Amino acid sequence: MNTPTLVGSLIFALVLLIVVSWLIQSMMRGWRNRAARQAELVGALPPVPDTVGAVSAPSLRGVYVGCTLSPRWHDRVVVGDLGYRTRAVITGYPEGIMVQRSGARPIWIPREQLIAIRTERGMVGKAMSHDGILAIRWRLPTGTEIDTGFRADNRDSYPQWIEEAQ
Repeated sequence: MNTPTLVGSLIFALVLLIVVSWLIQSMMRGWRNRAARQAELVGALPPVPDTVGAVSAPSLRGVYVGCTLSPRWHDRVVVGDLGYRTRAVITGYPEGIMVQRSGARPIWIPREQLIAIRTERGMVGKAMSHDGILAIRWRLPTGTEIDTGFRADNRDSYPQWIEEAQ
């Protein structure tokens, strides 16, 4: 390789590195700005109770897809750790629903704040070919309605979860 070609390649690599760094910084700034805008809407999540009754809906293992502001299924909630997709287990109790997430705080959805449970084909960037996402619509203490998405490894129990909410 001759010297002008080497210099041109190094300059191109440097420009490409600067552009990629700028794009990543812009995306991170956008994520932080969205979290700041949503902080007042979301507020504090309901506390996890010390004790709960017997299990009323079977535990499901799968992936916590995320939370969205209702009814906009593409408007991801990014406050705290609600925006991160992770492995999770959901369990239904008479008092509410527990979403235990790997590497994140658990989410407690009190029964009195539960609005509906349904299946969806897609939610916050996760699309399925069939109704593969269990969407739980509930009201936060601030009054904001959100949808919490969960994709189970085995979707056979979805009808029982939907029936449980009614």
